[in-house]
Amino acid sequence: MRNLTRVFVVVMLVLLALSTTVLAQEKFEIVMVAKHEGISWFDDMRTGVEEFGKDHEDVTSYQIAPEGGDPAKQVQMVEDLIAKGVDAILVVPNDPKSMIPVIKKAKDAGIIVISHEAEELKGIVDYDMEAFRNEDFGVLMFESLAREMNYEGEYVGMVGALTMQTHMQWFQAGHDYAAEKYPNMKFILQEPVEDFNTEQTAYNKARELLRTYPNIKGMFGCSASSTIMQAQAVEERGLQEQVAVVGLTLPSMSKTYLESGSLRQAQCWRPADAGYVCAMIAYKILKGEPLETGISLGKEGYESVTVEDGIIYGNAPLVLTKENVNDFPF
Repeated sequence: MRNLTRVFVVVMLVLLALSTTVLAQEKFEIVMVAKHEGISWFDDMRTGVEEFGKDHEDVTSYQIAPEGGDPAKQVQMVEDLIAKGVDAILVVPNDPKSMIPVIKKAKDAGIIVISHEAEELKGIVDYDMEAFRNEDFGVLMFESLAREMNYEGEYVGMVGALTMQTHMQWFQAGHDYAAEKYPNMKFILQEPVEDFNTEQTAYNKARELLRTYPNIKGMFGCSASSTIMQAQAVEERGLQEQVAVVGLTLPSMSKTYLESGSLRQAQCWRPADAGYVCAMIAYKILKGEPLETGISLGKEGYESVTVEDGIIYGNAPLVLTKENVNDFPF
């Protein structure tokens, strides 16, 4: 009898070990590959990605990103995740075109791939996710710039890089809108200046722009670093009344500049929410759940998304002013 009891205990322990292994195997690994390590925008995005894992017991989710925003390093990170055999890769590409071969490799390996800020990857990734229609966001930014410039004068501006699709979409849509609606406004550069999402580079180039073009009335920033560094350069030279700065940034980064007037108005969306929503899209695919227009993806501005031609659009733009900047906790 004692031997039978021992056999029973051993069998139960083996079954328990097997069931634990099965459960462990059923935990999805979802990884965000962001643009750039160590900047506020993607630090906030990381909190949303990690929040998703806390909200879903069957998910492990985390974020990685290359130092310096190097596209080649970003590609290598995706290669490493393919070798690791993760279930889903979320990516905010520095250079969408450079990511196409490795994304196809991930898809061939059976990995779900969701992009953000990369509409040109539609049809290559499972879905691209946008917080809004990028053309609308560009018009929103440049309407703010026009108003603060009193609808006339010369202006300049920056993007993270000319290869960053969303930055260029905002610029092109906003520039075209202003050129048509406000003909007395003039963009005086051949193309936007690149800051490579680096504050020191943005600051140096902002100072250079102010020296080179002393008559400008406006500056726009399509990266968070360029917006606040242009505002800082304007403030240091005491030009708050002469030069209007608007653009993309975070509340925590822009508060001081909005209150001083060196930054007139800012636009953004919540990076944490975008990270969470990208993870939710991947999760729904992994679970075999439908993705269709009208569904909620769990965050404000994404309660009723539009699914169109491989892109999922939210409606989550935020406009920051000195009056409301303290209302946002990020």
